[in-house]
Amino acid sequence: MPKKTGLVALHISRHVGRIDRKKKSELTRRAIVDAAELVVGELGYQGASISEITRRAGVALGTFYRHFESREKLFDQLLPEVGERMLEHVRVAIHGAQSALEVEHTGLEAFFDYLSRHPYFLRVLSEAQSLAPIAYEAHLKNVSRRYISSLRRSKKRGELKRLREDELETVAYMLMSAREYLASRLYRSGKRLSPSSVIQTYLKFVRAAFEGGNGGT
Repeated sequence: MPKKTGLVALHISRHVGRIDRKKKSELTRRAIVDAAELVVGELGYQGASISEITRRAGVALGTFYRHFESREKLFDQLLPEVGERMLEHVRVAIHGAQSALEVEHTGLEAFFDYLSRHPYFLRVLSEAQSLAPIAYEAHLKNVSRRYISSLRRSKKRGELKRLREDELETVAYMLMSAREYLASRLYRSGKRLSPSSVIQTYLKFVRAAFEGGNGGT
């Protein structure tokens, strides 16, 4: 039997000793998703063929179809899955934050850090709205649910006094949109912006909304 290559081999090699069939199947599926993220990040959804995805993953065509019915079904799951990894990265970073403003500060730093480590994620996200709408809506729900819950917890702690409870969902979507657009300017447009400068300006805006005053730091 030929030696496996590609991402599936990399994932399997990280496990010491024997792995059972279920675990091997999980690692193979993960390798296909990882390969899809790389290919979509480089070529876009329209240019991401099954043959190129399986080549990067190091799996046969039949293996692909054991995990996904079609390229479209893979794309329906791609953004929500890689998006969960991004959200987990942010969740770990903001754990222990003492205020809504600290959550925003640490969370945005973590988001930018994730993008610097995973440069293909942003294209997977930005193109999904038009080319993988099912995935985009699922990802949007995942992010907004957590964002709204975080704002509500801050509200219950006595913060965000200038905001009504029924305004929190709108605020969450505004901040989500701002983060995505700022990230696109930093990491996709070639614009020479400093992430630290962007974060500080963003925090002035958020401080004004959360606490009132002129937003000065």
